Amino acid sequence: MSLNRPVTIFNVGVVRIGQGVVLSCAEDFAARGATSVLLVTTPPTRGLCAPLIAALEARAMSVTVWDALTGEPTIENFHDALATTRACGADAVIGLGGGSAMDVAKLVAALADGRQGIEQVIGVDLLAGRALPLACVPTTAGTGSEVTPIAILGDEEEDLKKGVVSPWLIPDFAYLDPELTVSMPRAVTASTGVDALTHCIEAYANRFAHPVVDIFALEGISLIASHLERACVDGTDLVAREAMLRASYYGGLCLGPVNTAAVHALAYPLGGEFHIPHGVANSILLPHVLRFNLAAAPGRYAAIARAMGIPDGPDDEATARAGIEFVADLSARVGIPAGLSGMGISANAIPRMASSAMKVTRLLERNLRDLTEQDAARIYEAAL
Repeated sequence: MSLNRPVTIFNVGVVRIGQGVVLSCAEDFAARGATSVLLVTTPPTRGLCAPLIAALEARAMSVTVWDALTGEPTIENFHDALATTRACGADAVIGLGGGSAMDVAKLVAALADGRQGIEQVIGVDLLAGRALPLACVPTTAGTGSEVTPIAILGDEEEDLKKGVVSPWLIPDFAYLDPELTVSMPRAVTASTGVDALTHCIEAYANRFAHPVVDIFALEGISLIASHLERACVDGTDLVAREAMLRASYYGGLCLGPVNTAAVHALAYPLGGEFHIPHGVANSILLPHVLRFNLAAAPGRYAAIARAMGIPDGPDDEATARAGIEFVADLSARVGIPAGLSGMGISANAIPRMASSAMKVTRLLERNLRDLTEQDAARIYEAAL
């Protein structure tokens, strides 16, 4: 046994899990002395904000809601939210919604004081600090953004997603309240759930894998394998909803110290150019990337399969292949499209998608198998 590489894990200050915990945000912010709160959300989740707004106002805090997100967030969306933050004199920020709302909230809280601009902090460890206290409240179970040091924005000029990675983006408070996920549509439940599964799988089968993070990854995989379909079939199943929130949280804990790999790198052009939902892009690509990677670490992929409940085959490769088929079948059972062509993408787009994917070096360097632009093109072809 060799020594493991050093790892650093940054944690949210306070994580509250359970029915009704979102209302604790008012007490937590009051203790921080907040008086004016910017609440970042989206039109579909704005109705879920009412009880929290009432609790904040009961603590003498004014609340300004920004909900101008109509899809995955862009740099333009960020600038709009930042202008609202400054106009209302916010001294605290809440992101309530999916990863899009939380990512905007994280960046607004970090950059509200104007010391840095968004263009200066795109990349790794470029943020100088965070200006305002921050709370995140997920209403989906997928991104894990409520606990990650990552925020993603789309650059519409380049048709590419760009990431800001910094421990300053990790919230002070996170509230995992399953009641807030009950109204999530089946399609969103499915795609965000497979996104969380991808986080856990890619963190476990990763050049930067670590035994501490492995624990989170394998537990997340197990929870999703046994609860995602339940949550899709019956959205009011609070046991399944809370299990999926925990799985998403575990996946989020994997992203800081280890992060994802080729699936996410190849998914970014699909979101940037074609605006395919992130979880759907991951779901379509995941089995194909797993097949490409399998030879590099059959033992790791067999362990992933066992975490999903797959019995041992004659060897690790056979067990792992059964696990890959389970992943593909799970996506089909919850209604996610199996191919890129069904999303309006033709073979003509493959060369530029492969070229764009190769720019995501911070993730490709973590993939267990070296991946060339030609390999990326072949994976896209297989995924058509």
